[in-house]
Amino acid sequence: MTVRIGDLRHRLSLEAAVREDDGCGGAVETWHEQAEVWAAVRPLGGNEREAADQLAGRVTHEVWLRWREGVRPDMRFRFAARTFDIRVVIDVDERRRFLKCLCEEREL
Repeated sequence: MTVRIGDLRHRLSLEAAVREDDGCGGAVETWHEQAEVWAAVRPLGGNEREAADQLAGRVTHEVWLRWREGVRPDMRFRFAARTFDIRVVIDVDERRRFLKCLCEEREL
């Protein structure tokens, strides 16, 4: 499966976690925007699992974007009120044209 430039119609914020001193000897993790990118967001599937005696849903997506340096699995995408944690980053065809990120949508 591939993507065409016209499919990149979602404007996403690419964010990275930054640990900052909390002033009391600890650290607080905050997210800072690294870039805004045009992307194609495609749902892959979902399932339910039991966590802490509750049912929790999980939805996975493919996020396609033009190749860019520095996209890592410890980053995330934000789209309006939705958050997509990046799990895997793939350089499609190893040609530095497109990245395919396998993501899990976080429940807020």
